[in-house]
Amino acid sequence: MTPNLCHVYLLRDGQHQVLTIPNEFALSSTEVLLRKEGNRLIIEPISSASLLSLLASLEDITENFPDIDQGLLPLDDKLTPI
Repeated sequence: MTPNLCHVYLLRDGQHQVLTIPNEFALSSTEVLLRKEGNRLIIEPISSASLLSLLASLEDITENFPDIDQGLLPLDDKLTPI
């Protein structure tokens, strides 16, 4: 068989059909999108985007925020409990 082709069997589990995916076709994702195009089933992995990639996609904040530390004592000058 060709490297992109593998013969597998479909099993029945109650109301569901189960497809076992061989290791050479294993997906790194734990969730997939499944769609049907004609007689074909297309399985696409859903990649879990990291928080860093989400933050990188956001626009920069141009607002000026108030200085919430204004009027507070510096950390070194705080009083210690007696």
